[in-house]
Amino acid sequence: MANTACFMIVSKNDIPIYEAEVGTVPKKEDAAHQHQFILHAALDIVQDMAWTTSAMFLKAIDRFNDLVVSVYIKVIHTRLMLLHDSRNDDGIKSFFQEVHELYIKTLLNPLYLPGSRITSSHFDTKVRALARKYL
Repeated sequence: MANTACFMIVSKNDIPIYEAEVGTVPKKEDAAHQHQFILHAALDIVQDMAWTTSAMFLKAIDRFNDLVVSVYIKVIHTRLMLLHDSRNDDGIKSFFQEVHELYIKTLLNPLYLPGSRITSSHFDTKVRALARKYL
């Protein structure tokens, strides 16, 4: 598992609908806020790259010190973003694909309003399990 990993799902309106620290817990309390800030700062780069490429998986779109931002863009412009220090591109891509499937299943739930925060403990447990498996 990556030492540092922060995962976020961002809606098409740039609103985070799911956030999780999926790596080892940051030693500083401010580190979690810094990770969120780095991911939000990368949104502009993601938006520019989304119009210039047809690829869904964009690896290493932004860097901050030894941390790298990777993104999986869905057709409906929802972005799965991962801040990590791992070099395992295949594992990251598999993680994104499985979380994407999990998110689709959440969208099919008639009780879930698309674009709202995902508060399901089942979803959170599955994402953390996938992070342990692939990162």
